[in-house]
Amino acid sequence: MMGISGFEPTFLVGLQDIREKHGQGLAALGGRRLTGFALVRFVEDGDWYAECPVVLGFDGVQVEISHSKFDELSIGWNTIDTKAAITGWEYDELTPAWSRADERLEPFVGQELREVALLEWHPSSRHDIAGGTVAVEFVFDMGRFHIANALDENSIDLGDADPEFVRHPLGRGMQPD
Repeated sequence: MMGISGFEPTFLVGLQDIREKHGQGLAALGGRRLTGFALVRFVEDGDWYAECPVVLGFDGVQVEISHSKFDELSIGWNTIDTKAAITGWEYDELTPAWSRADERLEPFVGQELREVALLEWHPSSRHDIAGGTVAVEFVFDMGRFHIANALDENSIDLGDADPEFVRHPLGRGMQPD
């Protein structure tokens, strides 16, 4: 998909389904070091193509996060080959390529992951179409970041999440909230 080798997303909707399918795997990342990451950027201008997955490496385990539409989240494990060229691209004017450069994520490389949480958007406005979307938060001693749905693409945000996110920590036993 999208010309990305190994990318076969399985999109889920809602906290319960995402936690059931990926909660244990995400929790098991705790204690591992972030060893690297990869984003798709355009060669011509360096802009991040946020519709492509965000790939994070944790001591030999690769997690691949991709948001789509208003509420879909796909989490993949060790399937995307970030060394392979992106082929079959629809847009001739731009050339996508994997990049290991991002000023937001670079400070976290080498840091031990302390905790992973799922963040569920519960806006105060009932008319917010993003209500119920799920982001994935990664917590380190030096800070935190989360990968959220920016309405049909990914966003990477540093620091504490917006207070309208309800935080669901993942850990041993993963007790329901």
